[in-house]
Amino acid sequence: MIQVRLATADDAEELSRLIQRFNGGERRPAEAIAASMGKSGERIAVATLNGSVVGFACAQCFESFCYPDAMGEITELYVEESARGMGAASSLIALLEEHLQASGVREIKVLTAAGNGAALKTYERCGYTLDDDVLLRKKIGRKEESK
Repeated sequence: MIQVRLATADDAEELSRLIQRFNGGERRPAEAIAASMGKSGERIAVATLNGSVVGFACAQCFESFCYPDAMGEITELYVEESARGMGAASSLIALLEEHLQASGVREIKVLTAAGNGAALKTYERCGYTLDDDVLLRKKIGRKEESK
């Protein structure tokens, strides 16, 4: 049975493993993850199955003078393939929603790839609706040297 809870620094090693599966590339050190968890206001939830961490989701809350209420965003969501279809993703979303609402958030946004049908279905099942916003992106700072 899937269970969800907020992550602790003790989950850093498992989060490191899952982040690498989610993002690819080099594995981020557990120590760096644990240190980051202690500094940021990011909410991180984990899903467990039989005591093993099988998924995670992250959310952030921010305030702006432009809006009367705090805004929330679910920034990451990943569940191992072997644990999909068991309600982990929707349970992670629900837990983050509870914590964001307790922080004064009245609206949550999610950014996911247009071609990620599974994620879109999951969010829609959880009550999220598509809108017509457009994402623009610009990388700034140091550029990698050509090899």
